[in-house]
Amino acid sequence: MTDHAVQLSQDPVMGALMAAAGGYGFTPRAGASTFHTLARAIAHQQLNGKAAQSILNRFVERCGAGDFPDAERVLALPQGELRASGFSFAKIAALKDLAAKCASGVVPERDELHALDDETIIDRLTQVRGIGRWTVEMLLIFDLGRPDVLPVDDFGVRNGFRLAYGLKAMPPPKALAAFGERWRPFRSAAAWYLWRAVDLAREGRLPLPAQKVKLPVIRRRRHEAKAARRKPARKPVVKAGLRPSAASSAPRARSGARTRARPRPARRSRAPSRKKRR
Repeated sequence: MTDHAVQLSQDPVMGALMAAAGGYGFTPRAGASTFHTLARAIAHQQLNGKAAQSILNRFVERCGAGDFPDAERVLALPQGELRASGFSFAKIAALKDLAAKCASGVVPERDELHALDDETIIDRLTQVRGIGRWTVEMLLIFDLGRPDVLPVDDFGVRNGFRLAYGLKAMPPPKALAAFGERWRPFRSAAAWYLWRAVDLAREGRLPLPAQKVKLPVIRRRRHEAKAARRKPARKPVVKAGLRPSAASSAPRARSGARTRARPRPARRSRAPSRKKRR
């Protein structure tokens, strides 16, 4: 039994899932540069795979490079050519920013990434416009083969956990991250099995959970909870002739009461009016 199987099987539910799914059949992708991998990720955002691949095919044809173009070629490519390939203006801006950061060294080459730890890679690559943590986590798992990455924001991972552990609702990402600490240092394998849980449930082969699972309660920090409950303070109304402290301590007017004092009408003179002379 491999090291990851020994560690993960200590969780009874994960152990049953592993037995149903079979061996850990995963090998990292090889060959693609960092620019190539992230450019493809940008193209696939909010699109199905077929539509994104069509855009990428037109993109490669317009670049005229035969293979996938490098960052310098994309920097020199006019925006109109990228737009004609099918990229939106937002994705064009993301591609240009990615190319600029690859050319300047902010985004390292694939060989350089192997020398960096996971969080450093996430910090470096998420500086690119349109690249978030989830995208970098996919690169860490599927391209670099990092063994201890748990993408808690991934819908498939969360849904697989819900199905495998018999939950009624989707697990919150922070609670899933806290629960997944027991799978260290093989959380990438745990994520792969949770993805497989969705397929097994669709095929009717997902085993029932061996025990009832209660997710850890993630409490808000005290200052965050206070900030959420706190309402914005009303600014004191400074009345004429009063200092701010006196104005703030003055009693508030009742609802419906007049807030402005009307001038008192002038008193009528009781003296008899003189008749006009004809």
